[in-house]
Amino acid sequence: MTRYNVLVVDDEAEIRDAIEIYLKDESIVVFKAGDGLEALSILEETEIHLIILDIMMPKMDGITATFKIRQERNIPIIMLSAKSEDTDKILGLNVGADDYVTKPFHPLELVARVKSQLRRYTHLGTYKENQDEIHVRGLTLNKQTKSVTVDGNEVRLTATEYKILELLMNHLGRVFSIEEIYERVWKERFLNGENTVAVHVRRIREKIELNPRDPKYLKVVWGIGYKIDK
Repeated sequence: MTRYNVLVVDDEAEIRDAIEIYLKDESIVVFKAGDGLEALSILEETEIHLIILDIMMPKMDGITATFKIRQERNIPIIMLSAKSEDTDKILGLNVGADDYVTKPFHPLELVARVKSQLRRYTHLGTYKENQDEIHVRGLTLNKQTKSVTVDGNEVRLTATEYKILELLMNHLGRVFSIEEIYERVWKERFLNGENTVAVHVRRIREKIELNPRDPKYLKVVWGIGYKIDK
């Protein structure tokens, strides 16, 4: 049985919690955010199959968030609004929303719309589980194309640099010793490869990190080795 991840975005915690209760009854995993910025952050770290998105929110409203999401993703978006004016509905649909629900709404109606959109997306749409891509915050590695992007911008790595990064991203959270990295990537016995590995790691950091001296992705565990956190 497929388990779907749904992101509920609303600045009212009571609404987020109420929706979560009904969706959990359908074996749906619920992620929650209080505004558009927080929603975008969750999308960078988690595979989400559908978004329930309020229009009126602080920091980043639902219209702006939808516009940004649509630049990279085609997952279904159901918009929520306390307003019933047609202008809001038209604006939401024009920027890329798939459906629109006016507050107050009956929870079971919302659940029905969620299930309908998920069914269309997974069976009739373009959804396909991508086993070829690994996402860690803004860092993406595509195994099929052997490409790496940071915040959507392509990063050019050498073949060896790519192999090191792929090894670490295939085992997020695990610390690899310098010896293990060398033997897995260079495919030869480790004798004196500390500097070789260190130089390649430094070059990778210079390409993927905003501040290589304070790395966000590729981190050292002193005395042990390197890792990339989940």
